[in-house]
Amino acid sequence: MIDYEAPMQKKSFFLSKASRPKGGRSAIKKCLFFLLLIAVLLAAGPVLRFVSPADESSQAGLPQILPPESRDPETPRTEGPVSVPEPAEILLNSMTVEEKVYQLFVVTPDSLTGQSPETGEDDALYTALPSRPVGGLIFNASHLISREQTAAMLETAQAVSLIPLLTCADEEGGRVTRLMNTLGTTRLDAMFSYRSLGPETAYDNAALIAKDMLSLGFNADLAPVADVWSNPANTVIGDRAYSDNYAQAAELVAAAVRGFREQGLICTLKHFPGHGDTLEDSHYSAAYIHKDPETLRAQEFLPFIAGIEAGADMVMIGHLNVPSLDEVPATFSRKIVSDILREELGFAGVIITDSLSMAAAAGYAQTGEICVQALEAGCDLLLDPDDLDAGVHGVLAALESGRLSEDRLNESVLRILRMKTPLLPPGEEDK
Repeated sequence: MIDYEAPMQKKSFFLSKASRPKGGRSAIKKCLFFLLLIAVLLAAGPVLRFVSPADESSQAGLPQILPPESRDPETPRTEGPVSVPEPAEILLNSMTVEEKVYQLFVVTPDSLTGQSPETGEDDALYTALPSRPVGGLIFNASHLISREQTAAMLETAQAVSLIPLLTCADEEGGRVTRLMNTLGTTRLDAMFSYRSLGPETAYDNAALIAKDMLSLGFNADLAPVADVWSNPANTVIGDRAYSDNYAQAAELVAAAVRGFREQGLICTLKHFPGHGDTLEDSHYSAAYIHKDPETLRAQEFLPFIAGIEAGADMVMIGHLNVPSLDEVPATFSRKIVSDILREELGFAGVIITDSLSMAAAAGYAQTGEICVQALEAGCDLLLDPDDLDAGVHGVLAALESGRLSEDRLNESVLRILRMKTPLLPPGEEDK
């Protein structure tokens, strides 16, 4: 197991200004700020000189930008544009391989502490996070006792994390909710029941969920459902879908994405390539889609395409078998994840697996192996594996053997860090 010397006194990007200790993360952030400043100055191009007090064209001692024709021809010039690294790249370049690997995992707090349910009432979670710096935490109803406890748990978890955590839940409305029934946030029915009310209501419902989640410290929702309830015998999706009509679902899902994003909450389209026409439930067994590629493109893909165009941050891959596309489940299929979702549909955001503890995935191979195969397929985030340590060690072993390259690792981590960049407050806050 990788052992990190990350003391508990590290301050958070999320602590209030009044409660922040000096030094620690402040120094790191100021260092990053000055690195960015230097990079911008290097890229500026125009030559600066100081003008003497006798120069009437400017005030004494102030820098003046010289036009190209007045530059000294002997002054060396940089040909072409200078690339300025973005904050996510600077952070990526400062991370160890082990830290990068941990960023790939989103797990329950129980996975870190061994306590079930983990509610943050002692120091176990906050002690575990610095030494096992996962990319995010997913919470279910058992972790949430009250609004005060939930807000304090999420705030403290962020406080001990150098890189902001994704704090997420499945908050859809209807029968799939983690907050509404437990914490008394605004109650919404299943999204299918609102289908006749149009995109305005889909937008409003998403915005309402987003406001409630953000108020408690969550920054991501594993919603909206982009599956279409096209098979009446399907029970795993059913009224979780926005519609039983492909075109209507596309319109409503796009509106929901806008509702989430305009409030500032990360959202997730699920479950690509579409779970609405299956008979099986992938929680308990392999699930199959028996449609040819042309039909999938004309039907199942429509809400995902609309959601991507609306700006969805993440797409979740379902543990779905699509024999017409590939012989392996979608989660482990490069054809589905990379060739279709990434290349054909043009999705540039973060691709997250469905829970790797579900039977359709966990029964496919050992934990370390399914994590590696999901990355090989093109997934970025690995959600809720049965055994976090086995998953981390499996990925590290694949990197050591050359089965996975560090370039491939960096691709996913950079996408994750870019998505997290808006979670960082402005650099001025530490001044």
